Amino acid sequence: MRYLAPKRASNAFNDAAKWLTAHGVSLLGSRVLAVRGRKSGEVRTTIVNVFEHEGERYLLAPRGHTQWVRNLRAAGEGELRLGRRSQHFVPVEIADPEKPALIRLYLRKWAWETGAFFDGLKADSPASDIEAAAPGFPVFRIVES
Repeated sequence: MRYLAPKRASNAFNDAAKWLTAHGVSLLGSRVLAVRGRKSGEVRTTIVNVFEHEGERYLLAPRGHTQWVRNLRAAGEGELRLGRRSQHFVPVEIADPEKPALIRLYLRKWAWETGAFFDGLKADSPASDIEAAAPGFPVFRIVES
């Protein structure tokens, strides 16, 4: 399973973005994801980018099968926060054949921020390259509950 661990410099950026989002300032769709830890049972938070496609909202994990992805799968529910507002949701994981359009859209919007995690993929990469990489990028549809 593909997983790129965060580095110290990216943690500083994530910490700043998380702080702003927690205080009600969304950076191009950022939200604080809160999900119960699969081992500890404690609520864990991280910054994520929420995006829309054909009237549905999605989360994509540019670092691969991260801790938040594993926790979300195990918990079967999560919460997206922006300032004092929160939205409870159920994640529906997207199958690999359905991911390429979502990955391409994500890259168009956030390649400036997360492009380094995509192993050379770009928004205009050939479809075959994006299809081959799809298993390494978990994607979830957000279903409000």
